[in-house]
Amino acid sequence: MTSKLPNTGTTIFTIMSKMAAKYGAINLSQGFPDFDCDPALIALVTDAMEAGHNQYAPMPGDWDLRSMISNKIYALYEQNYDPETEITITAGATQAIFTAVAAVIHPGEEVIVFAPAYDCYEPTIELFGAKSIPIQLEPPLYSPDWVEVEAVITPKTRMIIINSPHNPSGMVFGQDDLKQLERIVLKHDLLVVSDEVYEHIIFDGRVHQSVARYPNLAARSFITASFGKTFHNTGWKLGYCVAPGPWMNEFRKVHQYNVFSVNHPIQRALAIYLQDPEHYLGLAKFFEQKRDFFLSFLKGSRFQFEPSQGTYFQLLDYSAITNEADTVFTERLTKENGVATIPTSVFNKDHRDFKQIRVCFAKKEETLAKAAKLLANL
Repeated sequence: MTSKLPNTGTTIFTIMSKMAAKYGAINLSQGFPDFDCDPALIALVTDAMEAGHNQYAPMPGDWDLRSMISNKIYALYEQNYDPETEITITAGATQAIFTAVAAVIHPGEEVIVFAPAYDCYEPTIELFGAKSIPIQLEPPLYSPDWVEVEAVITPKTRMIIINSPHNPSGMVFGQDDLKQLERIVLKHDLLVVSDEVYEHIIFDGRVHQSVARYPNLAARSFITASFGKTFHNTGWKLGYCVAPGPWMNEFRKVHQYNVFSVNHPIQRALAIYLQDPEHYLGLAKFFEQKRDFFLSFLKGSRFQFEPSQGTYFQLLDYSAITNEADTVFTERLTKENGVATIPTSVFNKDHRDFKQIRVCFAKKEETLAKAAKLLANL
């Protein structure tokens, strides 16, 4: 058998979570909370099931939910998306990203990605016969070099994939980044996939620069988002994609034969839950407090860090502790010190090792305190 993805193995998140379970380590590796979502949301799902919403949802998604998403985007970014033709509910953001790439990328084309890159981007690009062109972001700030981005564009370049707030670095694009992206995209006639799953988890007074804020960008972009990340229920696997009508039409051609439609009672529940904006607007403060709580234990330790600007991830530089490869260090940290983390080299161009690990602070305070104290003792 000839593999279509010969260089793709098991995701690092699966590997490290399995190792955490095997050695009884605190799991700060995979990005999921260890606390429950709002009981009111669970009750709404129960109500929807009891009301009989247990058969297929409409292929694009529940109408009320699509309408609420449209209202939310306009309220936040002043960009109109038609619920009928420009919004589709998906089985999580990963499926949305996969479907967007599948819908518009052709064999032989090139897609620019920023490394460290979330690990679903490049296999998806490769699966459809295209080539990833990684732009390596450099620590400590991981700011993109737009001159370098423009320099790698060729007649084959079709798309740029961006992710802000950025996983794993916690970097957040500023207004100038989006203006530079807009200039490049218009000049070279490119498409954009904007992975905005952490749009509401952004710190220290920063403002999320969605591509929806920029009409010329929005006209060329697929925006993907995740309810699972937003509402602490990653196992529900529910997200959405928005895009202009012609591009969404292509998206739905793939979506209808990929998953067709997604969990109906959860869609009904979210349509009601989103009526209160505080359910998502309060997330920044909630996670900023967790970030600060966790980092307070590491002040004075041998780890070095720049506080995360967004997401619920924090990078820790361990170069003052050991010169081990990050893959070796994270394995030893799990087995011997009882804390599972993620080596960041697996997301970098040519697996460059900056001696940094990623931790997830979407955890209860007792979990964070216990893990941070173990780390601070290194």
